[in-house]
Amino acid sequence: MYSAKGDEITVAELYPLLRLRVDVFVVEQECPYPELDGRDLLPTTVHVWWQPGEEVLGCLRLLRDQDGAHRIGRVCTALSARGSGLGALLMKSAMEHVGDEAAVLEAQTYALDFYARFGFVPEGERYLEDGIEHQTMRRGAVSGARA
Repeated sequence: MYSAKGDEITVAELYPLLRLRVDVFVVEQECPYPELDGRDLLPTTVHVWWQPGEEVLGCLRLLRDQDGAHRIGRVCTALSARGSGLGALLMKSAMEHVGDEAAVLEAQTYALDFYARFGFVPEGERYLEDGIEHQTMRRGAVSGARA
């Protein structure tokens, strides 16, 4: 598993992550949205990815919300890697970065049980984003963690 902060990631590392995200979220899921949102290069952003060869097979990113919570997003795997357990490995790595602190994510509803395995619980009402049903999920800070 690889990781890099937004202000340390190289162009050669970031480009395949962006390509995978566009392939999955924009092309495959047919959701034309502004994938390049200006947050990938922030020093508080952390990218996590798996690249066993030339091709990136999965990635995600961690952001920091205004309240200090970690925000996990852009979790995706290449079609060829689905069902291999890679998504769980990516989330395990993300949770190592989060540690005992609070975290939030916006899950596509088919993945609610997947994220629940990592301690996330639904919060609020389900909503549509780009025609796909989503649910906010949150994991509170673990006792003894700093705020």
